[in-house]
Amino acid sequence: MNWRKNMKPDRNYVFTERAHFMCPNMHFGIMAKIESNYDEERLIQSIDTLQKAHPFLQSLIAEETDTGRIYYQTQDYLNIPVMVKEEVALWQQHYEEISVRGWNVKKECLLKVAVYPKGSEFQILFIAHHLLCDGRGLLQLVEEFTEHYANGVMPQFAPEHVIQGLNDLPPNSDLPFISKLIIGDANRRWKKEGQQVMYEEYSAFERAYIQKHKIKREILTVCNRELEEILVLCKQQNITVNDWLIAKMMLEENTNKVLIAADIRNQTKCYKQGAMGNYSTAFSVSVKKNGEDVITLAKRAASQVINICQHPQKEMLVLACYIHMLPELIDAVAISTLGDFASKAGTFVGRNMFGYGSQNGYSITNLGKIQSNIIAEAVFIPPASPANKKTWGVLTVNNHMKICTSNLIAER
Repeated sequence: MNWRKNMKPDRNYVFTERAHFMCPNMHFGIMAKIESNYDEERLIQSIDTLQKAHPFLQSLIAEETDTGRIYYQTQDYLNIPVMVKEEVALWQQHYEEISVRGWNVKKECLLKVAVYPKGSEFQILFIAHHLLCDGRGLLQLVEEFTEHYANGVMPQFAPEHVIQGLNDLPPNSDLPFISKLIIGDANRRWKKEGQQVMYEEYSAFERAYIQKHKIKREILTVCNRELEEILVLCKQQNITVNDWLIAKMMLEENTNKVLIAADIRNQTKCYKQGAMGNYSTAFSVSVKKNGEDVITLAKRAASQVINICQHPQKEMLVLACYIHMLPELIDAVAISTLGDFASKAGTFVGRNMFGYGSQNGYSITNLGKIQSNIIAEAVFIPPASPANKKTWGVLTVNNHMKICTSNLIAER
């Protein structure tokens, strides 16, 4: 069938986000320390105000019965769950407790909140499903919440228009000919199999997978003189902090390849200022190490990043793949590669394109830096993709860089 035929113009269909629909651990979080007196009623009011500004915060994922397409459906009754907790030292455990239950995006709000009151300040944990937004989107939500809570600043109403096809990406973003052939062949094999993964079947797999594959997290803080020295060095050597992070990971993990996320809000035609949704891509930086120090390696990584970002076909490759691939095949990739669902087409894509076979990837998502007189500090907990052995989530607040490492630990 033609997946784009008779689409309703007022609906946000899931296309490039489809890989987040039936894949375990597709959530992430920001834990922020707020320097403002705790008031539960005011906090709930700020969360409600946030929800009214962003339709996706009032949405569940629904399916069209006649076409099988999935889309964001607004639900007037939906509230963002807010859990008041006492022991802030246990916040990582609470994050894990929420993770281990899985996330039914057809029934559960795409944002969950835990709050830790403490007199003249409090800490708040925002956990987002990847279908809600990307990391930058969640950081924006945290900033909007704090501005409303502390200063009464109303967030702007921002209706979403997510990426629906190649027309929303820069010119020349389409796949190379060979990639089209490979995906076309996988699509044909999937059609020939005549299968479909039911969401209930996926949910059972998701819970079993999360039980068997634990995530161990560690948080490193880089600040004061140490951070200043890194910033000065990067400026002197004409590299970015991101380049430095890539080289640091390559050396520490003894790997030649690191996947990085890149914000493409200023390149997509559909993005509206302040809107939720995913407006990011990801690409691999591959550098064969030869005993270099971190700066020399960072320079080599930098030249590759610049080259990729100058060629939309390279930078948008993963998004173009999702656009060309049959949505129901994307649904089958995780459960067939990592579970018991029998699909040769799904397993082929999972092993050869998504990295789910080896689960040996290394990845960095750096949300950049912010200054705030309300948010004292914050840590970004990155999604623990099944493709990655180790992921770094990086966020710098008030010149305090925090690197949260997610390590995949599979039970044997």
